Amino acid sequence: MCNSRSRGSISGSFQKKRWWSCLLSFLVRVLASIQRVWSRFVSMGLGNLYRRRMKVFSVAILIYLDYKSVQQREKWIKKSKVPALWEKAHERNAKRVLNLIVELEGLWVKLGQYLSTRADVLPQAYISLLTQLQDSLPPRPLQEVRRTIERELGNSMEVLFTDFSNEPLATASIAQVHRATLANGQDVVVKVQHNGIRAIILEDLKNAKAIVDWIAWAEPQYDFNPMIDEWCKEAPRELDFNIEAENTRTVSKNLGCKKTNSEGRSDNRVDVLIPDIIQSSESVLILEYMDGIRLNDVESLDAFGIDKQKIVEEITRAYAHQIYVDGFFNGDPHPGNFLVSKEPPHRPILLDFGLTKKLSHPLKQALAKMFLASAEGDQVALLSAFAEMGLKLRLDLPDQAMSVAGLFFRSSTPSNEALKTLKTLNDQRMQNMKVIQEKMQLSQKEVKRFNPVDAFPGDIVIFARVINLLRGLSSTMNVRIVYLDIMRPFAESVLLGSISRGPTVDSSWIHDSPVHSDVEFKLRKLLVELGSVQKILGIQVCAYKDGKVIIDTAAGVLGRYDPRPVQPDSLFPVFSVTKGITAGMIHWLVDQRKLQLDQTVGDIWPGFASNGKDLIKVHHVLNHTSGLHNAFDPVGENPLLICDWEECLKRIANSSPETEPGSQQFYHYLTFGWLCGGILEYASGKKFQEILEESIVKPLKIDGELYIGIPPGVESRLATLTVDTEELSKLTSIANQPELPSTFQPEKISQLATTLPVLFNTLNVRRAIIPAANGHCSARALARYYASLADGGLVPPPHSSLSQPPLGSHTHVPKFSSVNDTKKKRKGKEMMASTTQKVKPKGYKEKKLYDEEKFMSTESLSSLVSDTSSDHQDDIHNLFSNPRIHDAFMGAGDYSGLVLPDGKFGLGFKCVTSQDGCLVGFGHSGMGGSTGFCDIENRFSIAITLNKMSLGGVTASIIRLVCSELNIPLPKDFSVANGMGPDLEMGAPLIN
Repeated sequence: MCNSRSRGSISGSFQKKRWWSCLLSFLVRVLASIQRVWSRFVSMGLGNLYRRRMKVFSVAILIYLDYKSVQQREKWIKKSKVPALWEKAHERNAKRVLNLIVELEGLWVKLGQYLSTRADVLPQAYISLLTQLQDSLPPRPLQEVRRTIERELGNSMEVLFTDFSNEPLATASIAQVHRATLANGQDVVVKVQHNGIRAIILEDLKNAKAIVDWIAWAEPQYDFNPMIDEWCKEAPRELDFNIEAENTRTVSKNLGCKKTNSEGRSDNRVDVLIPDIIQSSESVLILEYMDGIRLNDVESLDAFGIDKQKIVEEITRAYAHQIYVDGFFNGDPHPGNFLVSKEPPHRPILLDFGLTKKLSHPLKQALAKMFLASAEGDQVALLSAFAEMGLKLRLDLPDQAMSVAGLFFRSSTPSNEALKTLKTLNDQRMQNMKVIQEKMQLSQKEVKRFNPVDAFPGDIVIFARVINLLRGLSSTMNVRIVYLDIMRPFAESVLLGSISRGPTVDSSWIHDSPVHSDVEFKLRKLLVELGSVQKILGIQVCAYKDGKVIIDTAAGVLGRYDPRPVQPDSLFPVFSVTKGITAGMIHWLVDQRKLQLDQTVGDIWPGFASNGKDLIKVHHVLNHTSGLHNAFDPVGENPLLICDWEECLKRIANSSPETEPGSQQFYHYLTFGWLCGGILEYASGKKFQEILEESIVKPLKIDGELYIGIPPGVESRLATLTVDTEELSKLTSIANQPELPSTFQPEKISQLATTLPVLFNTLNVRRAIIPAANGHCSARALARYYASLADGGLVPPPHSSLSQPPLGSHTHVPKFSSVNDTKKKRKGKEMMASTTQKVKPKGYKEKKLYDEEKFMSTESLSSLVSDTSSDHQDDIHNLFSNPRIHDAFMGAGDYSGLVLPDGKFGLGFKCVTSQDGCLVGFGHSGMGGSTGFCDIENRFSIAITLNKMSLGGVTASIIRLVCSELNIPLPKDFSVANGMGPDLEMGAPLIN
């Protein structure tokens, strides 16, 4: 019975689908008959404009229903017959489109010309039929042409021309072109506008707008309103040939078409021809005659030995120059608007500048940034570019935004690969919509009507059209164009022209803020010197002395392709500087008595004690002596693995140590963070970022300027990493460092330094929790942190009021795990603690690193509020109750037994020693030069953040100057790495 009902159900479903398909097919046939009858009826006297409107809508509905019918039919026919089914549908609908366009002319010819160039995405049936629209429409009567010329130019044909060809060279949507000879003997072409075309074009725009509105309603994912709106705004300008004449002169001048090869030669000069303008009126344009071959005349191109690849590349370069360099470009690069000169060297001839677009300088920069961000895979710069051009997305999906941009600037494909390309584009769109559906939890019906774009600026519509037309042109010519290579130099010139000028030209290179001290004044002079020799791209420097701000300077730009100036509140990625922040969180938790430095990690972290890790203690982790320096290498294995917090903790818990805990100190360049992060979460029962806010950000009032894993919404303040390639070349001369793990030796660092910026510029990585390497902060927030640590955790007075916007003004409420998740973790921790308690031997006494009762009565503890919820954050004046917290940071005094003797690291911090070997403070530096540290004896702290990664030479130069001016002992680590001379040694700022 069940089987019978099942078969009946399947049969019923099949019959239902077939019935629906048959109904659609029937409607298509009926509508086609009605459309033919209606055409005959309206031809007998109905107004021309209404006739055009009804004709357009009837054909549009007919084509729509036809394709819907095919969609249904393909579900119940054999797969082998599906391609033929679609091919026939494309053929008949392409004929319908062509017949409609030929009949109506006007704006629809423009649409047909555009479609005919999209060989990269349209079926061949459309390309084959619509190609003839490029220049072979039926000509207008000669008498009409002559009347227009005489009316517009005020003279008879006999006076104007000694010869005028009756047969047009070409007939297009708005005008037709005749060859002629002027009275002075000059050969020219005369472009004559069709009589009455203005009214027809304006009516066609209304009809096109109505159709686009209907499509957007029926198929919301295909909303072309921004394109048609921009077209409605720009198309009427094409109807004034005086405007076209001026446009032609402007583009010709911009491209240097009249210069000889020796004049104005530059790397970005293009080699194209543009006819001179002889005379113009609103409806007639006379241009210099240039003898050339049309791009669709393949036989002639081959006969003249013309390299089609070179021609299309030069056309592409010409458009890149117009868009990125000039900000003034022709918006209609279909094949009919190009010729190739017959005389060698064969050069492209650019025609028809009726539809042009002028870009403002900010928009030109935004378009260049969008292009380069796509080329570099820089999601932050891409989203920044979108914001600058007014493109708003409804979803925070940087991966999708990057994939769409990459698709937009993808290399062209020959026409024979159009089907494959179309499938790829469709698959990409379906995948994107699937991601949106999952993220938004939309139903199938809802996702169909969801448009991910909230605002689409009209200014970039013509730009998008040009890129697509150029791609279609190259496909039509059957060549492959790599746009990222050809257009890149032009896009770079827009941004690098202002970025590379540096302080010698840009008076605002240093952020306009008051000078705090004489040393800051001298520092700014040094920054100008370093910036002038391209050693600085963007930088922040902040320093405290005796609890007060003495330096707070920002200079340069946010990125190689981001000319926005660095502000005091800009956020810089600081790599391993993050370790000093993470270490401070561990010490804070110890001070809260939720953790002990000599506690076995396995007693805190369930499952950690496996695979020989049962002897690893918290102080081993902080001192880089746990033996887990090479626990796993996510960058080498799978870079995106570092974004998966839970997986990284799992990998650490399942790893095995290489050395006995406490025996050897190897720099844990990435594993340090996950080790500390796991300890923090399991010991506290809270999420990592929640602890960061509670222990450091809120008490120091540095909200919005110190993150480990940025939240959405701060992208506009992010600096982008780049590499000083000149300095990195010096790495080959540096010997291996025995204290570094095998995965972090100089030969590996050279590779990392070139790949990590790309990786760490992606938003996925920036948003990840990587407590060893993913801090994002301003120098003033970092300097304030170390100023507090220099005074034993005492919270400094409010930051300098001269620094604007005020530090901590970017309030942010981070999103943490749900209460249930936190309770589960706490419960797990309590269960583990109770289990540990049961196995303690009789008479066991916990080892205390200090006398708790004695320290409970200290003055410093009296100001510490035990309830550190957000309601009481303003009451906190000291981060730590331990008066010997400095010894804890450095592994000195009573804490010396917890660190490896003569090691470079204390308990989580790099020990800062003077040149005579005295221990003076602690801190941490990061790959590329960012650093933060404090000198306890002199109550001095400094932070430097920069985005041009080097071997630390810039950082060392700054610290040498500041320490010299303040008469503070120069830390040993910063006395060797100057990054400038031939005797360069590897300094600490590069790696720790």
